Amino acid sequence: MSGGTTSVPPPSAAARVRAGRGRRAGWRWAGMTTPGLVAVVRARLGVGGAERRRADEAERGSAVVEFLGMSLLLLVPVVYLVLTLAQVQAAAFAAEGAAREAGRLLARAESLEAGASAARFAVELAFEDQGLDVDGAEALRISCAGEPCLAPGARVVVEVSASVDLPLVPDFVADAVPAAVPVTATHVTAVPQFREAR
Repeated sequence: MSGGTTSVPPPSAAARVRAGRGRRAGWRWAGMTTPGLVAVVRARLGVGGAERRRADEAERGSAVVEFLGMSLLLLVPVVYLVLTLAQVQAAAFAAEGAAREAGRLLARAESLEAGASAARFAVELAFEDQGLDVDGAEALRISCAGEPCLAPGARVVVEVSASVDLPLVPDFVADAVPAAVPVTATHVTAVPQFREAR
């Protein structure tokens, strides 16, 4: 038995080329599943390409139409709901502010007539600030707990009510069905204790 070393001959040039192709082919298709590999092969061979392109183009066109249709169906009611809620919220905010200011003006007025006139103007101004046209005489209601109304320590109840028309409702529809939202706010104010009765 000899103790010499055996030498392995280097691979030939053709063997190195085959090994390189194998490595490149294995790295290029690594991780690809069988259906994906079949699809790539079919695409390279041109099998079923025309049919697939026609189907893709048809689906692309119908997808755009479906998107526009669904957008209109969902967007229009949402926009209308937002407009309606914004208008009702503005009216509620105006009614609350009008009742508070009307009560404050009544409690500090020199007479009930002067206070009521100033309160009506405050109601109209509060609604005008929110873009709504309201008649102060119709919207304002004043109730006195005692007599005289502005006696020291007396309580005065102020109620402001108005109706908000729904946006974009035609007149013939508004005549047939209720198309307004009532808004009401109540405020109780106390006449200052240290003042003369008026």
